[in-house]
Amino acid sequence: MVNGEQPDAARSWPTWPRPGVPIRLEAWQHPAIPTAAPSRLVRSAGVVAAAFVLSRLLGLVREIILSRLFGTSPEASAYAAAFRIPDLLFLVVMAGSFGSAFIPVFAGFIGAAKKDEAWRLASTVLTLSALALAVVGGLAYLFADSLVATVVAPGAPPAVQALTADTMRILLLSPVFLGLGIAAKGILEGQDRFDLPAFAPVVYNLATIAGALLLGPTLGVRGVAIGVVAGAIAHLLVQLPGLARSGLRFRPSLDLQTPGLAEVGRLLAPRLVGQAAFQVNFIIVTALAWRSGEEAVAALNYAWQLLMLPHGVLALAISTVVFPTMSRLFAGGDLDGLRAALGNALKPLVFLSLPAAVALYFFRDAIIQTLFQGGAFDAESTRLVAVPLAWFAAGLLGYAVVEVLTRTFYAMRDTRTPVAAGIAIVLLNVAIGATLIDRFGYAVLAFGLSLSTAVEAVILLLVLQKRLGRLGAREWRWLAQVASATVAMILTAAPLARLAGSWTTPGSTPWLLQAVLLAGALALSGAVYVAFAWIFGVSEPRTVFAQIGSRRRPGSPPARRFGSR
Repeated sequence: MVNGEQPDAARSWPTWPRPGVPIRLEAWQHPAIPTAAPSRLVRSAGVVAAAFVLSRLLGLVREIILSRLFGTSPEASAYAAAFRIPDLLFLVVMAGSFGSAFIPVFAGFIGAAKKDEAWRLASTVLTLSALALAVVGGLAYLFADSLVATVVAPGAPPAVQALTADTMRILLLSPVFLGLGIAAKGILEGQDRFDLPAFAPVVYNLATIAGALLLGPTLGVRGVAIGVVAGAIAHLLVQLPGLARSGLRFRPSLDLQTPGLAEVGRLLAPRLVGQAAFQVNFIIVTALAWRSGEEAVAALNYAWQLLMLPHGVLALAISTVVFPTMSRLFAGGDLDGLRAALGNALKPLVFLSLPAAVALYFFRDAIIQTLFQGGAFDAESTRLVAVPLAWFAAGLLGYAVVEVLTRTFYAMRDTRTPVAAGIAIVLLNVAIGATLIDRFGYAVLAFGLSLSTAVEAVILLLVLQKRLGRLGAREWRWLAQVASATVAMILTAAPLARLAGSWTTPGSTPWLLQAVLLAGALALSGAVYVAFAWIFGVSEPRTVFAQIGSRRRPGSPPARRFGSR
């Protein structure tokens, strides 16, 4: 499952948590809460980013193994489609409650030195969420065949539907343990404890890889699903020591009068509407993809995995770390601090997402050939994946910005705005897919997702500007400088990508040499971007080098703030 609120954004194609709905701040106020020091925030972001990098790399290893075993076969599509209902249950029931709704209230109690109330709230929310998940999950298990035939894969052949239903039944066990793991994540991150939650996805991926290697060759995708369940259990277990050190006192409770529970409910109820709408969107997209053939769902899934590598390393790492800080700043009434935290998150995010999008777009064929092509994944599979990847890459900046902007609204206890925008965007995306799928094929689904997400980012940014202030001349100048550096990178990457495509054609050169040549081409393109950004006066390269220099030279002055100008 995905999004800083899931062990791995690359588990199955698009499932990250999204807009929730509205709530007024009303009388819910806490005393001013001190925010984390900038240096501590940077260190935390570094730990989370490192964990995301490792998790995404392991996710790539997992996808490489799956691609060699199953390619873009109907079995691979069945595996991807089998996640739809488990993801819906997980993201709506557990990730919703312990993401946007629980953390702000829990962090407020911790910041106000009310730990007893915080632990009572955690116990009640966890008990109610686990109970709801068990009931709904049990019903989904019983009606798996009908759900697959009518909702998830209505256009698939009967044999593929049966495989999808069997795999889904196994995967329905994972939301229970992932839900408990996400509860642990919410409790730990609410106290600025990021290390164990950040590395829990690593063990999740390791277990999934083990399932693929040990059980995949004999049990097929069912064996991989067993590995996913084992990973979900490990995802929880690795965080238990952190919970013990945090002083957690869990007592099962169904007390609806628990302090703070009403506020969690007010935040959660609209959030569930938005989360459910977004997941229904992806269920519809998956159902539409079957109309383009049995390979379409698998092709979209592989393209999504590749997008999630830069998205996870950049957007999820930054938004995960900054969310508790923004929640405390808003609870303390520090809107200036909130505005600064948002700016310090968005600037490096934009600066890094643009070159990542350019690289993913122009080098997509070479990347797919180098990583996936081999075994059951042939040249036709590469072609099938490359088309939607182009549209996903074009939308990377939008996906990244929406991730941070929605977290900002959640921190401000406003779930109405992002859910209203999100539901409208869901309708737009479904309209694009349903109208154009028969004419343009499954790639139009990736186009629709990227376009609708970009529109969503613009809407959310416009609303935030009214509340926190508009972009000034300095910000627009910075954007122009970054855009100019991006153009320079495009002019470099386009011819290099053509060369890389010839280098990475299977059989043309040894695999290791292919990887080295591709890495060199990507590094050269990135170096051009950084160099021109430096020349145009963008501060981010200077900030990074200043931080490195200050660590190498004892007594040197401290580096400037992350993202500052």
